[in-house]
Amino acid sequence: MKNKIIPAIPIATFSIPLPSMTMSSKAHRGYTIIKSFGITALAILILAGVAGAAPFAYVTSEGNYTNNGTVSVIDTATDTVTAIIPMAGCSWGIVATSDDTKVYVADSGLLSSNVSVIDTSTNTVNATVNVGVCPWGIAVNPAGTRVYVTIHNSTNVSVIDTATNSVTDTLSVGIDPCGIAVSPDGKKIYVTNGRNNTTSVIDTATKNITAVVRVGKGPWDVAVSPDGTKVYVANENDSTVSVIDTATNNVIATVNVGNYPYSISVNPAGTKAYVVNQDDNTVSVIDTATNNVIATVPVGVKPIGVAVTSDGKKAYVTNYVSNNVSVIDTTTNTVTATVNVENGPCGIVGHFIDPVTKSNSTMGSNSTPFLNPVTQTENQTDNAGMKEKSSPFMSPILVLAVVLGTFKYVRKTK
Repeated sequence: MKNKIIPAIPIATFSIPLPSMTMSSKAHRGYTIIKSFGITALAILILAGVAGAAPFAYVTSEGNYTNNGTVSVIDTATDTVTAIIPMAGCSWGIVATSDDTKVYVADSGLLSSNVSVIDTSTNTVNATVNVGVCPWGIAVNPAGTRVYVTIHNSTNVSVIDTATNSVTDTLSVGIDPCGIAVSPDGKKIYVTNGRNNTTSVIDTATKNITAVVRVGKGPWDVAVSPDGTKVYVANENDSTVSVIDTATNNVIATVNVGNYPYSISVNPAGTKAYVVNQDDNTVSVIDTATNNVIATVPVGVKPIGVAVTSDGKKAYVTNYVSNNVSVIDTTTNTVTATVNVENGPCGIVGHFIDPVTKSNSTMGSNSTPFLNPVTQTENQTDNAGMKEKSSPFMSPILVLAVVLGTFKYVRKTK
């Protein structure tokens, strides 16, 4: 049965979309925003209120490119949908400011250049920011003053000032920037360059690239460990995860995972990394101490995004084709619930806000595009010159055909 659209109920200093209910700890449990999009995605946990209480999960569905995107709200205590919020356009990347007052959503639809700003006190869009055609990955700094947006099929990252909701800077990176993550101290930005097979490291103070790290083929999603010492990059086209030491900006390990790893998230303890394998319909669990896969968990059809709850007990996986979310018990590494959501739930990236200190860390996955470019022979990058060189190839033409309710993808390159 289809869920009804339920208006938000004002509660204290902000509002949470919920069905009619009396005020209780449930109303204060905070948010878990799981961004789903067919290209790159963010999962965000906004944890505020009662200690130990479960948050709500916000799952963005892009509506199968119909410009009828929605956000499904999941109560993580019961793993049921409690509300559906309509959104204009194809809602994909999502991130929240550290004070929980604003949510930024990238509309990655064809020819769209907008990031929508949601006021969490009313759950309504109160601003739209033009950032460049096809905004992709999105991340916020710990202070909540800057939002960084990768612009697909370009070499740009747009910087939004959250006080004015306007673009104040454009940063140059590699070709086809996709995933993006901010270090816990806010001093570095990590951007995956899909057609350079690299990850750019940007100093947020100088706005300059300080390192270009060669990773695997077709890097898309990126996650930073909670202590900021490691960066994990999911490489779609060679089915690996590159582990970067942030002190040296060198790859210190390469982990083989499932077929077509799409997004990645690190648990709050920093002990496990969860990697969504799109073509295997599985999630690989990596022990970060040994950089070995210790479990492979079957999930739904065409999984795109993954996010881990603040207590580390559950991982939520969006399944694009089966239109649901798999809930993994991280102790047993088994699926304990499946939650039906709206059409086209996709990728995820994690951003966590501590309920007491309000400090945050941005966790990876702002994922790989569901229709990722076919890896081309990219030009090499120069770690000394810190420049990404141009590719002689044109951007791939992505042809999407919907056949009997499933998606078939034809990727062409010149």
